Amino acid sequence: MLSFKKLILAFFAFTALALSPVSPSTGTARAGDPVIDAAKDKGIVGERIDGYLGLVTAADPNLKRKVDEINTLRRSFYDKLAQEEGTSTVAAARVTGESLIAKEQSGRFIFDDSGKWYRKP
Repeated sequence: MLSFKKLILAFFAFTALALSPVSPSTGTARAGDPVIDAAKDKGIVGERIDGYLGLVTAADPNLKRKVDEINTLRRSFYDKLAQEEGTSTVAAARVTGESLIAKEQSGRFIFDDSGKWYRKP
């Protein structure tokens, strides 16, 4: 299980990663990308409790590609965090997903344990 101190450090590291729109090494899109933010504002993309972005409604192929790229980066982060903490990737992703949902803006879509999308109050 992740220690609270390491969880907080991991969250801040992930937040810094997520706020950078483009990876300097790969040029891939990340959360914080203006296109993703606009899609979140329009209710097309949302945060999932499992730590990944999801499509709330149908999206054009370019937006879907960006969501997939961000999720691939997130998966790599969760894999590394899980290995460092001796836990599963699913557990590391879940803890981060809970934090991302808690910090998500009101009015944006989130997907929780109910299995449904809803607007955050």
